[in-house]
Amino acid sequence: MAEVGDVILSVCDLRTHFRGEEGIVKAVDGVSFDLRRGGVLGIVGESGSGKSVTNLSILRLIPDPPGRIVGGEILFHRQNLLSVTDAEMRKVRGNRISMIFQDPMTSLNPYLTVGRQLTEVLEEHFAASPADARRQSIDMLARVGIPEPENRIDQYPHQFSGGMRQRVMIAMALLCKPEILIADEPTTAVDVTIQAQILDLIGSLRRDLGTAVILVTHDLGVVAGMADEILVMYAGRVVERGTADDIFHRPSHPYTLGLLRSIPRLDTSESRLVPIRGTPPDLARLDAGCPFRPRCDFAEARCSESYPPTRTVGAATHEAACFVDPATAPTTTPRAEVEP
Repeated sequence: MAEVGDVILSVCDLRTHFRGEEGIVKAVDGVSFDLRRGGVLGIVGESGSGKSVTNLSILRLIPDPPGRIVGGEILFHRQNLLSVTDAEMRKVRGNRISMIFQDPMTSLNPYLTVGRQLTEVLEEHFAASPADARRQSIDMLARVGIPEPENRIDQYPHQFSGGMRQRVMIAMALLCKPEILIADEPTTAVDVTIQAQILDLIGSLRRDLGTAVILVTHDLGVVAGMADEILVMYAGRVVERGTADDIFHRPSHPYTLGLLRSIPRLDTSESRLVPIRGTPPDLARLDAGCPFRPRCDFAEARCSESYPPTRTVGAATHEAACFVDPATAPTTTPRAEVEP
């Protein structure tokens, strides 16, 4: 079993913006984190929080226009990926850093067999012969649990179920034995049984190959048993970070607390879920204050004046960007007294 080792990826003050008709959208606004060899980093948050854009930025897959990485560093083994040439980046992308995209049906080419899409990865990055590439592809399909891989390798994506297509995507991502695997909503649109199988597969491959994993999801339950560290993102920023124990047992940002309260539980008599009221903010119309304050039960007047600083909560590894600690702070007075 692989152990968590040294830092292999450092994202430092990453900023990715999109130009739109209504102005600049700060999709990622100052995100920083470290990923260690063999470790699992969970990134959670609602749709539009910046999770996927953060990871597309790592692979330099942001379409320009309208998007652009405007600041920060992405250090892979201390080399800034934002400064390497396109040719050098192609040697990293899909080889040393691979990604499982959200929807396998749109990520796989419907006009090519699964085998052709797998073998071209090995032919591109390792100049493998067609016969050797086919053999390795069959072996990987078997490893990710595809039955009769010798026959199914010649089938097309539409001939696979949703869960099996996701396994094909995982096989494709792992063919080059990457140092980092980015799994972007890998369990979206599959039932809970397949979800458990996919997460178990990612975990076992991480242990066997020593691959570091960035697990992106809107579901805190998905990262509960897998992640060594969790980032909670909102409106393009990291609002809380900590270990799984920190996040689940000592949530220190109102947004994190809201996410946890909205998860169904079996160990309590309380059957009613508590939703987070309102909707995520318009990223093109953000002001200097905290973007979560219109939805927050703990908002104060100062929350509309400036973005809260990041404070350490207990352990040095646990941080939250909030003026108050929801564990000790009273809820606000009526909403009308807090500026929206």
